[in-house]
Amino acid sequence: MSKLVLSKSGLQKQRENMRLYERVLPSLELKRMQLTAELKRARKALVDVQAETERLFQQVSLKLPMLADGETDLAGLVHVESVDLQEENVVGVRLPRLVGIRCRIADYAMLAKPHWVDMLADQLEQMVTQKALVQVTADRVRLLAAAARKVTQRTNLFEKILIPQAKGNIRKIRIYLADADRASVVRSKITKRIRRKQAQALQGATP
Repeated sequence: MSKLVLSKSGLQKQRENMRLYERVLPSLELKRMQLTAELKRARKALVDVQAETERLFQQVSLKLPMLADGETDLAGLVHVESVDLQEENVVGVRLPRLVGIRCRIADYAMLAKPHWVDMLADQLEQMVTQKALVQVTADRVRLLAAAARKVTQRTNLFEKILIPQAKGNIRKIRIYLADADRASVVRSKITKRIRRKQAQALQGATP
């Protein structure tokens, strides 16, 4: 931390700092509020997609209870070929957005697999897409939370440290300059008094 300059130039510098901090603080507050609102929406979206994922899982369990026996080899039935992700700017934060997923259902002999495998393949494709959506939504929550935390720290820095510090510095410099002015006036009066006495003494000593 630089040493406080107790002078008129130092006072001017502190006043400039104060004006700068007070200009920046409202924009930080606004961004913090916007990020908090976006984070709230993202968390709600995450809860929704997680609930939808659970609903799909339960749906598969109800429609295809035969999966529990584990007798049919379903490994590699659905392959993810590509994931289309884009970025969007939300309140200055770059967030991923899932555009779509391209899956490929593996070829299989119709007579070698149970009739319900077709339905399962469709359900698995939905589940893959849904799980990717959960991951992307969770990433959005994480990035927004980090951005909100950072801007909150900056807001607190300006509001609770820099602005009070500048106010305190201005008060210290003003007190110092006022004391210096009073001391200067006192010294001036003392000097005038001494000179007057010296002048009187010289006049009294003149024949």
